[in-house]
Amino acid sequence: MVGDVVGRPGRRAVSALLPRLREEHRIELVVANGENAAGGIGITPVTAQELLQSGVDIITTGNHVWHHREIIPYLETQPEPRIVRPLNLPPEVPGSGYIVKDNVMVVNLLGRVFMGHYDCPFRAMDRLLEECAQRPPVVLVDFHAEATAEKMALGWYLDGRVSAVLGTHTHVGTIDARILNKGTAFVSDVGMAGASESVIGDDISSVIDRFLTMMPHRLSAGRGKPILNSVLLDIEIDTGRATSISRLDLDLVE
Repeated sequence: MVGDVVGRPGRRAVSALLPRLREEHRIELVVANGENAAGGIGITPVTAQELLQSGVDIITTGNHVWHHREIIPYLETQPEPRIVRPLNLPPEVPGSGYIVKDNVMVVNLLGRVFMGHYDCPFRAMDRLLEECAQRPPVVLVDFHAEATAEKMALGWYLDGRVSAVLGTHTHVGTIDARILNKGTAFVSDVGMAGASESVIGDDISSVIDRFLTMMPHRLSAGRGKPILNSVLLDIEIDTGRATSISRLDLDLVE
C-alpha cells in the first residue's frame, strides 16, 4: 500500500520506484491512494492512468475525489474498475466504494472526526461485510481519516474481520504498524509519495503564508527529491489473516 500520492513529485516517485519494489519483494497487488495525484488535490483520468501504468493495481481516494469534475463520468465508465471512491458516501454518487481484483477486496472509507458529515464508517463496513457474504478472504481497508483515535478504533473494531486497516490522509507515516490480536494488519497512516521539501507534499512558503494570513489560496506541490512511503503486507490468501506488516520508505535518488 502506497500512501497519498501528491502531485507530479508523487507520481514521479511511484513511476521510478514501484517497478523495482514489485520485483524485489515479489509483490502481487499494489494499492495506492491517488486522491491528491493531480496538482496536489483531486485526481483526473490522465493522472489515474499514469499511476496504473506505473504498476499500481487499485487506486483509492478520499475527501478530494470530486475536485476535478472529469473524474465523475470516468468512475461510471471505467472499462475495468480500478478506482475506488469512499464507501460511506450517499449511494447516489458515482463509482463504487469497493473493488474485487485478483481475489482481494479493496475498500475505501472516510473518517468523520475533523473531516465532514459522512455516514458512519463503522456501520458502513458492517453492512458491506454482511451484504457481501461471498467476498474473498483477503479484505484491505484504506481508512482515509484525520484522527488517529478514529483510525485505531476502526482497526480494533474490524480486527479479525478484515485483513488490513491502513490509514491515509495525514501524509505523515506513523511507526505503529502491527498485527492486531485477531490477525488484522494496522497502521495509523501510510504516509505519502511526494516532495521531500514540503509541508505534507505542498509548497512550504505557500503553506506558511496561509497559516500567517489565514487567507485561502491555491497550494502548489513542494520541491526537493521525491520520496515514497508505503507498507508491505504478507497475507494468507486462504484465511485472509495478515502475518506481517512493515514500512517501506524510499527516496528517489537521481
